[in-house]
Amino acid sequence: MGFGGGEHLAEQAAANPDIGFIGCEPFINGVANLLQHVEAKDLSGNIRICPDDARPILDALPEASVGRVFVLFADPWPKLRHAERRFIGPANLPRLARVLKDGAELRLATDDQQLCRWMLEHAWRYPDFEWLADKAADWRVPPADWVQTRYEQKALEAGRVPVYLRFRRKVR
Repeated sequence: MGFGGGEHLAEQAAANPDIGFIGCEPFINGVANLLQHVEAKDLSGNIRICPDDARPILDALPEASVGRVFVLFADPWPKLRHAERRFIGPANLPRLARVLKDGAELRLATDDQQLCRWMLEHAWRYPDFEWLADKAADWRVPPADWVQTRYEQKALEAGRVPVYLRFRRKVR
């Protein structure tokens, strides 16, 4: 998993200067884009960059050490035979649950309805997470502190409707 162009991560870090952020991105162009944001906004004090997949970082982090995780507009891997490559699923939900603090938030967003169903089904069924939606607007409207990504903008321009799923790490 990666942070794409880094605009969401950079804006979150700028809005929350007292919080440390870790961004993982295996593609050098994404890392270069984020570094431009970091330099332009002077964010070197609260962003750390791992130029790789997020899984090794999740495995290395201490238990209950993360306050929020964002998985935004991930590759939907639309072919059924590739479904196991999707980040939100049986292989990574235990990793996420382990590193998230009690009450911490897992935010998911996508414009792909097949991926939406997949993420919702897996995260909702995973016993360590509770879905925070009470009404339809809860997944149709982004959270108040939302920062739009370029992937989200492309989806909107193409007429695809994003979905915003929020889960909370249950108390251990």
